[in-house]
Amino acid sequence: MASCSTCFDPVEMIQPGSESKVAHAIEPLKDPRWDEFLLRHSRASVFHSSQWLQALSRTYGYEPIALTTTPAGKPLNNGIVLCRVESWLTGRRLVSLPFSDHCEPLVDTTEDLGILSAALKRECEDGRYDYLEVRPLRPSALLLALDRILVSYAFHQLNLEPDLDVIFGNFHKSSTQRKIRRAEREGLTFLEGSSEALLNDFFQLFTLSRKRQGLAPQPKEWFRNLMECFGPALTIRVALKGERRIAAMITLRYKDTLTYKYGCSDTGFNNLGSMHLLFWTAIRQAKAAGLRVLDFGRTDADQQSLIVFKNRWGATQSVLHYSRYGVSKNSAHCFDIYASKRKSRATKYVLRHVSPGILPAIGRLLYRHIG
Repeated sequence: MASCSTCFDPVEMIQPGSESKVAHAIEPLKDPRWDEFLLRHSRASVFHSSQWLQALSRTYGYEPIALTTTPAGKPLNNGIVLCRVESWLTGRRLVSLPFSDHCEPLVDTTEDLGILSAALKRECEDGRYDYLEVRPLRPSALLLALDRILVSYAFHQLNLEPDLDVIFGNFHKSSTQRKIRRAEREGLTFLEGSSEALLNDFFQLFTLSRKRQGLAPQPKEWFRNLMECFGPALTIRVALKGERRIAAMITLRYKDTLTYKYGCSDTGFNNLGSMHLLFWTAIRQAKAAGLRVLDFGRTDADQQSLIVFKNRWGATQSVLHYSRYGVSKNSAHCFDIYASKRKSRATKYVLRHVSPGILPAIGRLLYRHIG
């Protein structure tokens, strides 16, 4: 049974007429109870999974920990998973979770939430970390009497339970349906799997897409580690026009959900419906596999064209609110610099004009600091 006694000091709360409860820190990658707990909990997502945590640890050296009120030797019944991020550039912080679209606190009672919130609050106040960042699906329920900064994102999910023809009928007729049919008329084909060759195809397109956006790509090692950790639950799909690779995406399957995580394309071929072909293929395959939800992921609030694109698939739009607690003056500027409104125009300008061959090296140096 893995424990992590040096991470958090116990926080004990005694309720009249009941046994005391304490906040325990465990190591989810070493504690077999963690995956068993996730399979039972209805709100557990791919971002809680040991596969995702292992990829974060391998690539960036982050140390995943989880807080729970469940004592050793008993099945877990709650948990908040976080990673330590320690950087000379962006500070020392706890994040739930780095590079994750969302990560819900898996706590179902107010009593347990109060105990775990108290433990997190003390970590912020004791100065061990500059701040705590949480990325819940629902408005944060953490009971922290600390200053906080909020950043909001759009979030989209598609219900896969209706019949496939109903799902298709809910797509925007003059764009989404038309683009799918255009891809078919153009004779676009696709490859799928999780091979090194497909990873190379994806990463080449991904690097060019990030350059166009003025961003560095995540390290190739990150995608390779995801591929190794998730095995057949990760799929790379690459669209082709003849022999030319023109679009690619990565999806992750976990429980009853397919999560779209990364996508990229050659913009010179976007009018052919290459990304529409890949999404429609993913939807049909997820439906055939009995999955219930397609998670389209988060979108920056200022990316209106991408929000419209996701809406046109009949997806339900909601809002994600990320919270940063206990913010210090020195770290306030670092809040998700790639996704917030504080993006550096100068940095984006430089990255747009850097050689594509240099961008991966920049990504390897940068991303471990910004998780």
